[in-house]
Amino acid sequence: MPPEGELRYPPPPPTESTTTIDEEAGWVWAQIKAEARRDAEAEPALASYLYSTILSHSSLERSLAFHLGNKLCSSTLLSTLLYDLFLNTFTSDPGLRVAAVADLRAARARDPACVSFSHCLLNYKGFLACQAHRVAHKLWNQSRRPLALALHSRISDVFAVDIHPAAKIGKGILFDHATGVVIGETAVIGNNVSILHHVTLGGTGKASGDRHPKIGDGVLIGAGATILGNVKIGEGAKIGAGSVVLIDVPPRTTTVGNPARLYYLIGFAPYLSLGWYCSYFTNNAPYSNPNAYGYYDLKKSLISFKQMKQALKSKCIEQMVEIMEGMWESNEA
Repeated sequence: MPPEGELRYPPPPPTESTTTIDEEAGWVWAQIKAEARRDAEAEPALASYLYSTILSHSSLERSLAFHLGNKLCSSTLLSTLLYDLFLNTFTSDPGLRVAAVADLRAARARDPACVSFSHCLLNYKGFLACQAHRVAHKLWNQSRRPLALALHSRISDVFAVDIHPAAKIGKGILFDHATGVVIGETAVIGNNVSILHHVTLGGTGKASGDRHPKIGDGVLIGAGATILGNVKIGEGAKIGAGSVVLIDVPPRTTTVGNPARLYYLIGFAPYLSLGWYCSYFTNNAPYSNPNAYGYYDLKKSLISFKQMKQALKSKCIEQMVEIMEGMWESNEA
């Protein structure tokens, strides 16, 4: 049973292809308005704020545009101008609404501190910075770059989140706490990614052009982690807090430390061949050097890179299969 005063949410609409964007957004918007009414009754001091920000609006897009306009306005960048800009952008691109709804649901599902959808909409600066960035990114792609950069500057000033307007971000994103997050121009972030505070997705300073990390779907990046260069972080990988990552990280792998070390595969990725992993570990420095780390710690199993490299060289497929099967068994134990 939910605690006293907590809303009992009806089940969300089904996710089959027959479910429309409007139904999904409508369900979340209904929850937000119900939560706002409850909070206004429980705390009269917030009634005017909740009415003007949520209850007086007919849709999530209008509420979000109003809230962002008031958050990001300045003496020379008026809230009415920003409201029109955000509203026109949200209503002209249904994909932005889909992404906003996915981000709200991601925060509600993945962050235990997120007590309601309305709490996320009103108070989560990571969520607000992400939605404002989506507008700046659209402006950038429309060659309205001075306005995109001006908006980017205000997002950085107000939310302490610095995302270049050219950076590509998927949906279902959780910026938890968000303070100090820096994302470079050519960075790409997939869907359902969770990023904590003080994370940097930056360049090494030694390259131009495509020079920032590419983050796969379902990745978790811990607080204070730094990922530099045009490296790929595979689907479902976990980057430990404070790690410094300078090379590719395979899918479903946990990596921690400075420099980051690969520790174990998270489950089994059947779409990747055995040869892919073998080639990765034998060809990617520093992991190909047994003297650098000496072992591949897959929970209980300690697998020598030297052993794996030798098995690959001698084409002992049976031995490699045995090693990898031992990894999966150890991981499941």
